[in-house]
Amino acid sequence: MIALVQWLIKYALLKPFGVSMSLNGFEFILLMVATICIAAAGNVINDIYDVETDEINKPEKVIIGKHISEKTAYNLFIILNVLGMAIGFYLSNIVAKSGLFSIFVIISVLLYVYASYLKRTLLIGNIVISILVALSIIIVGIFELIPAITPQNQGIQLTFFKILLDYALFAFILNFLREIIKDIEDIDGDYKVGMQTLPIVLGRDRALKLLFALSFIPLLLIVFYIVNTLYKQPIAVIYFLVLIVAPLIYTIIKIAYSKTKKDFQIISNLFKLVMLFGMLSMLLYKYVLLS
Repeated sequence: MIALVQWLIKYALLKPFGVSMSLNGFEFILLMVATICIAAAGNVINDIYDVETDEINKPEKVIIGKHISEKTAYNLFIILNVLGMAIGFYLSNIVAKSGLFSIFVIISVLLYVYASYLKRTLLIGNIVISILVALSIIIVGIFELIPAITPQNQGIQLTFFKILLDYALFAFILNFLREIIKDIEDIDGDYKVGMQTLPIVLGRDRALKLLFALSFIPLLLIVFYIVNTLYKQPIAVIYFLVLIVAPLIYTIIKIAYSKTKKDFQIISNLFKLVMLFGMLSMLLYKYVLLS
């Protein structure tokens, strides 16, 4: 999904409008590879620290110790991080802003700290990982738009950067909600290892009620966006109503009546699906902005 979203940003959102960009096609592929490598490294270290909880929550999905050794997993974690940061260092120099290399370092460190400590804390881990998901969108603007700003194109560059910020906010909110439902789904294993997640602190029922209330936030924001921005674009309105608003409403209803682990898993997948359709809406921008 990270690769798809970043590709959409460059080729569905920016390129059709002739927006000035800093990276050529090959360099952009390298940016995608760097982002994916560091995200994958985060998944590896998360799996390493989650073996005990996964043996309770998802025994069929435990990889470390069954399919590969912990030592191999650590080596893979190091290799992916080194590769991602090396590419990040190269790209930072390509756009003549070497300081941007620190973004890759910070993301890598945060993913490690999240897996080893933050995910055990109340909401902090959920917020951090959701920020990192949003950053996978913003980083395209940081490398493509900002280095290409000139006095002549400053207005359009900032306009499109703000659009990316809107998508990043959408991704942050949905991922945050998804993190909560995943914590509810994994409450048994998390409780055993002493985590302080939201459902453990508040109880599962209260956490579900809070999730139910919070789920109206993206719904209201999308409806506001439709009413204020897309109301003259029937194709875009239909797309948002059918593929984003309707699934969100269904998800909210599902939360209200969810009881089983299977229900929680369905809700988690629904949030991911809504996020995917939200990102695919970039394909509509050339019709919305050019009309």
